[in-house]
Amino acid sequence: MIDYKEIRHQLHDHPQTAGCEQFAHDTIVRHLQTLHPSKVYTNVGGYGVIAVWGTDPQAPTIAFRADTDALPIGHRCGHDGHTTILLRLAELIDEEFNIPHSSFNILLLWQPAEETGTGSMAIIESGILQQFNIVQFYGLHNLPGYPLGTVVLCPHTFAAASTGVVYRLDGRETHASTPELGVNPGLAVAEIINRFSGFNEHSLNQSSIQTFKQSTLICVRLGQPAFGTSAGHAEVMFTLRAFTNDAMEQLLADANAAVDEIAARHGLKVSRMLQEPFHATENDPDCVEEIRKACEAQAPQDNFQFSTFNFQFKDQPNRWSEDFAEYLLRYKGAMFGIGSGEHQPELHHPDYDFPDALVEPAARLFFRLATGIQ
Repeated sequence: MIDYKEIRHQLHDHPQTAGCEQFAHDTIVRHLQTLHPSKVYTNVGGYGVIAVWGTDPQAPTIAFRADTDALPIGHRCGHDGHTTILLRLAELIDEEFNIPHSSFNILLLWQPAEETGTGSMAIIESGILQQFNIVQFYGLHNLPGYPLGTVVLCPHTFAAASTGVVYRLDGRETHASTPELGVNPGLAVAEIINRFSGFNEHSLNQSSIQTFKQSTLICVRLGQPAFGTSAGHAEVMFTLRAFTNDAMEQLLADANAAVDEIAARHGLKVSRMLQEPFHATENDPDCVEEIRKACEAQAPQDNFQFSTFNFQFKDQPNRWSEDFAEYLLRYKGAMFGIGSGEHQPELHHPDYDFPDALVEPAARLFFRLATGIQ
């Protein structure tokens, strides 16, 4: 058995941000060379890797994804652990999956550039996934704040839709002594900020998956520090969130309409740009049920402490976003959480470190899902 603690620590010590994940890519490929997948694709969508067990592309295929990129502050989201989990899953498949007698395929995907929301589309645009008959697609994310190894299920949305949006307001500069001769966007910016605060709906009732929406002010730029000049240009930036793709589409339409109306009233021109848009990660309920059954299944052949898995349902989706959503727009599948400890720092905290003890149980749960397709 490969020392997966050592691999995870090597990945942790060599964090690379989106688009630069060569160390992770080469580590994955090197370890796959010690195993026996039917096919390995390298440098997919950048530094992505795809490994397939099974020889008939038209046969039903179950797919699993891990993300490989780090944050600028290092591996503080657990992607080093996700990568290692899939490497351990590859070993389990190699040991126990009988390729000549199988009627289905297992596909493992190590995806780059999750943090920027661009990696999944780069993988999809490579065309490799479309060569297979993918009938189920699974991903996971470690979740601090939950007991170690507890599986966290979201029956509908796992992670929110979100997008950054930049509104540029163009008026006309003039001398500060004659502001009436120019068009200063300051009052419009104040009105936009106030209007956007009205978009927030945080009620936590049963229907809030459909009604939740959030607007967060990110940055305002107005004029220049030149006391002889009345400002003529401004930028105001928000992050918008919703729990469904339909709700996100409506929120963005309402936001745009509000800015257009305010700008027109103040005599300003408007341009807008989206930054890092993410769809909602909307799970397929049948696939969530498959995860629940895999948690409850008695598996005496699993020679480790998790003969069954504790699990719980999470009523509210996570407010952060995940580009795994792009796969779920195209394939039946689900994303779930797995607890990384009740007293762990939150994701993206400088002190966060993925617990090594999660690698084996997470890989075993994935393996149950992989073999449950038979």
